[in-house]
Amino acid sequence: ILLFKAHFDERSGEVCVNFPGGRWWQTLDEVYIELQVPEGTRGTQVVCKIGVNNLRVSLAGGQSLLSGDLPKSVRPDESSWTLADRRLLQIVLAKASPDPVQSCWPCLLVGQPEFEPDPLQRDQMEKKLTLQRFQYENPGMDFSGAEITGNYAGGGPQWSSS
Repeated sequence: ILLFKAHFDERSGEVCVNFPGGRWWQTLDEVYIELQVPEGTRGTQVVCKIGVNNLRVSLAGGQSLLSGDLPKSVRPDESSWTLADRRLLQIVLAKASPDPVQSCWPCLLVGQPEFEPDPLQRDQMEKKLTLQRFQYENPGMDFSGAEITGNYAGGGPQWSSS
């Protein structure tokens, strides 16, 4: 499934929310965060504490990069971080709920407007996650370039099996 998700994201693009010092985006299963850190930063200088409902990221010496409550729960044991080229911190948060209806995060950190998508970005996120859900439900079809209109908020239409 990871390989499939990567291909879906490559074909359909990411809906990123930029914030001072970084950006974030999401899929049905994960939230991705990229933070710029001072060039030459070593992994031993990074303090990344991923809790079920909160995230704390800082550099040795106490420089806080991110700190706050998450809007939904994550699985800390399945989340990770890495330092790329000693200047880009990449964090992957594994969403706790696989339910596509509840999957779209409204923000990265609760009560911190700089981490919230604007209404257009939120709309695009909802559309993308709905298409990704359709892709999972219909593995032989390619929804990466599809356009949808109508009710896609909250995971899109729910199909009954009656």
